[in-house]
Amino acid sequence: MEEVKYISKIGTTPMNPTYDDIQKANSMKNEKIRKTALVYSPTFSMLTESKVYLKSEFQQKTGAFKIRGAYYKIQTLTDEEKQKGVIAASAGNHAQGVAYAANAENIQCTIVMPKNASPAKVSATKWYGAEVILEGINYDEASTRAKEIAKETGAILIHAFDDVEIIAGQGVIGLEILEQIPDVEEIYVPIGGGGLAAGVLIAIKTTHPNIKIIGVQSRSFPSMYESWKQGSLTSVGGARTIADGISVKVPGQTTFSIIKELIDEIVLVDDSEIIKAMFLLMERMKVVIEPAGAVGLAYLISHKPSPGKKVVSILAGGNIDMYLLGQIVDKGLAAMGRLLKISVLLPDRPGAFKEIVDEISAANANIVEVVHDRLSSNINAGSASVTLSLETAGKEQSDKLIEAFQKKNIQFNLLT
Repeated sequence: MEEVKYISKIGTTPMNPTYDDIQKANSMKNEKIRKTALVYSPTFSMLTESKVYLKSEFQQKTGAFKIRGAYYKIQTLTDEEKQKGVIAASAGNHAQGVAYAANAENIQCTIVMPKNASPAKVSATKWYGAEVILEGINYDEASTRAKEIAKETGAILIHAFDDVEIIAGQGVIGLEILEQIPDVEEIYVPIGGGGLAAGVLIAIKTTHPNIKIIGVQSRSFPSMYESWKQGSLTSVGGARTIADGISVKVPGQTTFSIIKELIDEIVLVDDSEIIKAMFLLMERMKVVIEPAGAVGLAYLISHKPSPGKKVVSILAGGNIDMYLLGQIVDKGLAAMGRLLKISVLLPDRPGAFKEIVDEISAANANIVEVVHDRLSSNINAGSASVTLSLETAGKEQSDKLIEAFQKKNIQFNLLT
């Protein structure tokens, strides 16, 4: 993680959205913005020792909550502003939301995305009709370029989070939660730049100040967490994380001013906790959630912070690269002891591998993949290295297979 840097607030006076702004956004959402389901999960309630409800924002058009703010923002533009076109910076979900909303209004749209943005999100953004420019290695660098282009062309900049209408549009989620489950006690909200959290805070705290709202960030990009702790805007982050959708090094001034006053707590999760939550969502609920969208549930599963309480976790988006999804499945299985990867050095003679297979069969494990190598320089002549990926029922079965190898004096290295 990069060194923490503090940013002066001198000369900045954010204009915060109001509860009335959120109600107005709610009245303008029409059929393009879905009122997403709030689903009770017996599985996650048991795992977390809480009563867990999941807000299904991944079911929105474009696959994430971001369409809410983008659509409302574009609806509020004047005809003159619409003629200038719009531009935005985004790692993916805001990009798709702005592109979709602009296309619906026949507005020219340019999106600046980081060079390492998910290919699936880049492709989807183009499909919605936007011109895509790849610039920088993170959201902040893409945002700098978008501001430059806006200045050069006169296009209207649609900020991903630090904007009154964007925040108001996202805040409608809070109104929906109160309507769907009025006696909710805690709400867990993903935080990147803070637009979602700021909107939900205003929507909830204005009428229900006793409902606890907890923001969740990636441990690799804890910019809002550090800003909240220090009491001033803080730039921090830069380590690799799978949660690209909340990889923001500097929070918004407007979002920070709201969050610092209203939020009850901000917590952090790491990639291993996110992977576990994503894997369980796929296996137990048959839904695919992107890393940034699963952080709230990841914290609930890993830390069990709210025993007995009625809690909502906002599943903010479901746009994930298919290559990453395959890795999530493998890593999730390995973390739960259900995927065992071992490397065995065998004498290169007939029947040697059969001894290994017999032990695997006796343990009722399933061979998923075999890699056979005689040629690498670190393998002696007359030997062969075999790497096996094995599917087991869990850690207990994996431990029994390892014990059987040891009793047979089979030399192996455990890779997972």
